[in-house]
Amino acid sequence: MKASVGDRLHVHAKLVGQPDRVGEIIEVRGPDGGPPYVVRFEDGHEGLCFPGPDAVIEPANAASKR
Repeated sequence: MKASVGDRLHVHAKLVGQPDRVGEIIEVRGPDGGPPYVVRFEDGHEGLCFPGPDAVIEPANAASKR
């Protein structure tokens, strides 16, 4: 998993009825774009994340390609 500042981290919910969590990566602390990441989630919470297999990186420039 590789990311850059400005990309979005999308963590899929583990339970039915639970919402996904989406946040902007504001800092990359791992080598070569790898985790951990500091993420600001949509609810304003910021935290250090080590994404698991239920997470995907959405590149920041993907929105501009639409």
